[in-house]
Amino acid sequence: MINELEKLLEIARKKGASHAEVYQSKSISHPISFEANRLKQLESCESEGLALRLWRDGCPGLAVAYGNVEPEMLVEKAIALSQLNPPETIELTQPRTAIYSPVGETVPVESLIEIGKNAIAQLRDYSSEILCSAELECETETTIILNSLGLNCQYTDISLSYFLGVELIRGEDFLGIYDGEDSRNKVDPTPIIQKIIQRLKWADTNVSPPTGKVPILFTANAATILWGTVSAALSGKTVLEGSSPWSENLGKNVIAKCLSLVQKPNVEPYNCPFDDEGTPTQELSLITSGKLQQFYTDRTTARELKMETTGNGFRPSLGRYPTPDLVNLIILPGQGSLIELIRELDTGLVVDQILGGGPDISGDFSVNVDLGYRVEKGEIVGRVKDTMVAGNVYHALKQVVKLGGELEWNGSCFTPALIVDGLSVVG
Repeated sequence: MINELEKLLEIARKKGASHAEVYQSKSISHPISFEANRLKQLESCESEGLALRLWRDGCPGLAVAYGNVEPEMLVEKAIALSQLNPPETIELTQPRTAIYSPVGETVPVESLIEIGKNAIAQLRDYSSEILCSAELECETETTIILNSLGLNCQYTDISLSYFLGVELIRGEDFLGIYDGEDSRNKVDPTPIIQKIIQRLKWADTNVSPPTGKVPILFTANAATILWGTVSAALSGKTVLEGSSPWSENLGKNVIAKCLSLVQKPNVEPYNCPFDDEGTPTQELSLITSGKLQQFYTDRTTARELKMETTGNGFRPSLGRYPTPDLVNLIILPGQGSLIELIRELDTGLVVDQILGGGPDISGDFSVNVDLGYRVEKGEIVGRVKDTMVAGNVYHALKQVVKLGGELEWNGSCFTPALIVDGLSVVG
């Protein structure tokens, strides 16, 4: 396969390209789904895509192909596109060879089916009224990047994921609880099952929500509504565009002093040794004790900001240029379990699942609580319905009064639960 990619670079050179880069992504997965307590579907998915980016007379051309590739045609397409584009600064990673051994272990489909059946059986043992769903998958993904300067990066990872859902319908009342996990080498849904059962117990009784300005406990599931906006504000691209409210705040306190945010690309299960430009990823101290320390960048953004790239250039899709994105955003923990955080509240609201999208770069949000609980005197007294929470992310993160000690993955964000003092609740 490497010989075929090198052939593309050689053809591009012969066609007049001064520089070229080949990016290939291949994946094989075996997703399994259960619906209404029963196995519904087994699939086998295989995809292969390749992007050729070249510069002729300084003008860029980007061509994409899926499956089998005819090298001459792909190069000619990229050359033709370069004739339509103005010149740009060429950004290619300097030569190095970095070929990594595969990470992770394959789990057979038969084992995943058995794990799914057992998980549903355990949930049904708690309540025969619930309808259970499950999705389990083992995926192998390989990334290869070569360029005309001599770069050669290769990485293969094998990831496992499982997600469980329970639904309960009582008259016009619908309750849905969903949770899951990604891993490298094992699938043990027991902790997720226990969490779902605990939430079913908390949701057994419906109560009215507290209203007005009240303390809000965001569980790890819900806290990502905050971190998505923070990630955008820390991106060198939003700084360059002038849309980040923190563009001029390096070295200043921007959020509560109890909060520290880091990037650790070597932490499983989302470890990633290089970005989509072939630059090594690295640990970043983004915010330390509330103080803004640095932004993250790809090569182009770093050059325009007169910085060094942080190795965070990732392609949103094969047909697009790399753009800044984080690898393993980790919020350093405080102390205390979720139960201990709940005991900190006199009257408050626990937000666990949210309906709708998160806030944009402005930070303003007004979201429906899909799953939430009222707290009185440190105890959950029941589930709230038809409830909205409104506020601003940047203001909320200055009002964090307690940070939990238990971190959970939500996507590639590793976060604890936290308490924000005084957001608006409407019921």
